[in-house]
Amino acid sequence: MKKLKKISFIFVVFLVLLALGIFAYTKYKKPSYDGEISLNGISKETTVYFDDYGIPHIYSDSQKDALTVLGYVHAQDRLWQMELMRRIAPGRLSELFGSKALKNDLFFAGVGIDENSKKAIAELDKNSETYKLALAYLDGVNQFIENGKTPLEFELIGIEKEKYTLNDIYNIFGFMSFSFAMAQKTDPLLTDIRDKFGIDYLKDFGIDGSLGKTKLKNYKGEVADYSEISKSISSLLESSPIPPFIGSNSWVIGAQKTKNGKVIFANDPHIGFSQPCTWYEAHIVTPDYEMYGYYLAGTPFPLLGHNRNYAYGLTMFENDDLDLFQEEEHPQNTNQYKVGENYKEYSIRKKIIKVKDSTSVTLNVKESVHGPIMNDLLSTLSTTKPIAMSWIYTQQKNQILDAVYGLSHAKNMTDFYSKVELIHAPGLNVMYGDAKNNIAWITSGKLYKMDASVNPNFILNGSNGIDDKKEFLPFSKNPSAINPPWHYVYSSNNQPEAVDGYLYPGYYLPEDRAKRISILLEPKNNWTSTDVQKMILDNTSAVSPNVAKSWAKVIDEKVLNANEKKALATIQKWTGSNLQSEIAPTIYTKWLYCYLKNTFQDELGKENFTAFLGTHIMKQTIASQSQNETSPWWDDVATADKKETRTEILNRSFKEAIAELETQLGNDLTSWNWGKVHTLEHQHPLGKVKALSGYFNVGTFEVDGANEVINNLIFPMTGDGIYKVTAGPSTRRIIDFSDVENSVSILPTGQSGVPTSEHYDDQAEMYAQGKFRKMKMNKKEIIATSTKLVFKPE
Repeated sequence: MKKLKKISFIFVVFLVLLALGIFAYTKYKKPSYDGEISLNGISKETTVYFDDYGIPHIYSDSQKDALTVLGYVHAQDRLWQMELMRRIAPGRLSELFGSKALKNDLFFAGVGIDENSKKAIAELDKNSETYKLALAYLDGVNQFIENGKTPLEFELIGIEKEKYTLNDIYNIFGFMSFSFAMAQKTDPLLTDIRDKFGIDYLKDFGIDGSLGKTKLKNYKGEVADYSEISKSISSLLESSPIPPFIGSNSWVIGAQKTKNGKVIFANDPHIGFSQPCTWYEAHIVTPDYEMYGYYLAGTPFPLLGHNRNYAYGLTMFENDDLDLFQEEEHPQNTNQYKVGENYKEYSIRKKIIKVKDSTSVTLNVKESVHGPIMNDLLSTLSTTKPIAMSWIYTQQKNQILDAVYGLSHAKNMTDFYSKVELIHAPGLNVMYGDAKNNIAWITSGKLYKMDASVNPNFILNGSNGIDDKKEFLPFSKNPSAINPPWHYVYSSNNQPEAVDGYLYPGYYLPEDRAKRISILLEPKNNWTSTDVQKMILDNTSAVSPNVAKSWAKVIDEKVLNANEKKALATIQKWTGSNLQSEIAPTIYTKWLYCYLKNTFQDELGKENFTAFLGTHIMKQTIASQSQNETSPWWDDVATADKKETRTEILNRSFKEAIAELETQLGNDLTSWNWGKVHTLEHQHPLGKVKALSGYFNVGTFEVDGANEVINNLIFPMTGDGIYKVTAGPSTRRIIDFSDVENSVSILPTGQSGVPTSEHYDDQAEMYAQGKFRKMKMNKKEIIATSTKLVFKPE
């Protein structure tokens, strides 16, 4: 007995010591937020103050020293995220995750981002500040790789650290640009619908721009089986460990409409949620430069930023900068394709993809004049007809690094405007406001017109010499509004007005957010930062309650049971709010899904219906199609003996919705709170492994918001009645030029990507609750609330 007790005691001691060892080891991985570090490549001592949320405030005598230090501190907080970001575009995720990442790698290796990056670097001015500062940043990253702590994820997966290069920076920007595009998700699906059912079935989708009812207003002021492509690419982006860019809101309120007579700037870019979160904040101060910036992992210049003189931010333009072409191959020689009246040889690009614990895969990428052939890159694409992808990003001169440097170093609004022109892709709504009371909305992108006979919403003909003709437009024709007389600018991915009679084709989102933003901005002329904070958290839909009430009018109340009558009454009283405590959004969202399923799935089939739910076309269609009595979609093709009507489908969908909610949530309708079904968890790539999820993932939180409200907490439409938020505001930031030092922001989780850091998730609960924190710029305040890390020249 004594021996057994002794063995048990030893075993318990062993477990305690093991736990203490694991705890101590993981704590050792924590970033260094104080002390001294020797660093090569800096000329003078540089001080970093990490404030109470772990944001570095870098004070240096030169921008070069500051960028070197930025690279180091960025890497110590986000090296794992950097590793993922740099690997996706060149097709190197299989080296980490094995064959399950191979589909992703085959596709992106074939797209040609990596080759485009090499070409851009060869053309970069090696004497430019852009080049020198980018190298300084890389030097800092690489010194951390050599001398700093190895992230736990590297050890769990078993990979060696590699030095970073300029190619990695360009590849990260390249992936970001691709994730903005929507044509690859939409055009093949629309082509299939047209070919199978006819053009009448597309009238409800508004691909002629007719559904873009709330359009962005231009103003030039003065300075003060194709569907497999859709399904495959959507699946690749959704399963990727790197979150895609989704949408965004931004508005800039002119001095004439603010209480303090100064510009107020707001921006919340919508990006897929992940852990670590997308942005890394850093504040740099040198004698000739100051910027409080938001950086993508592995990049030296901020895509969002502000200082005491100006602020800028981004939303997606949603213009069409990617086209798919069906090539016509030579009947006797599959190595040739038709170009006009002649045939041309495909070029072949060879890529080797290394796969962890398996043999390498050789990819021979066929390319036509239009771009890489998708058939070899997407294993699910069964058609033998070659489809080429033509993308402006890889076909025009890539100046993305100069552009992002320029945005963060602009001297005035004219200079800022000129730097936006350098961005040929992706299409962006670049928002601007400054201390001199200038405001602006400027679209980036190399825009073009096609022949009037060509509809770019479909897969195009690569051989007729007509479909691929492009008339590139001067940058001055890009939609924009500079100091407009209505004294505000905004963007919520909605369609801009026509310029010179030409309506730019694209994949714009419905008017819901745009309408709500304009409803709130237009009448009020005494805006404050506090007002804007409330507005950026607005959960009210300007469109959905009207849709729901129009549906309710056709419901036959005589056949409803007691619970159905209560549900209908709830919908009839709904004002469009989407708070956790409310019942109406739970009922409406379930009814909406049932309406979509009963209307579209019979024609599309289950897989294509799921692909359709992932497009902007679906969101754009709801309000108009559901009112159209004569829409061909109402008829259920599975019932050959009858033709269903709008009234039948909406009634069927309502009864299905309530029955399914009773099964899911119980018969007590008062307990169907939105927060029960609308939740947010921030998932780490390794958190998909159940045993590691508790350590790496952050959440779950019940949250307000919904699809297409200003507080756009985005969830996929699914039939199970559980709406897991997958994307939303990657930051909420508000800059008030009457009090810049008290401007506010929030991140979805935290500043650090290291799980043992106190800043891994210290903003997550605040974010879920709609709270903010200060973006500190006052040095005395920063010092008083910060730890101090000093970098000394080695």
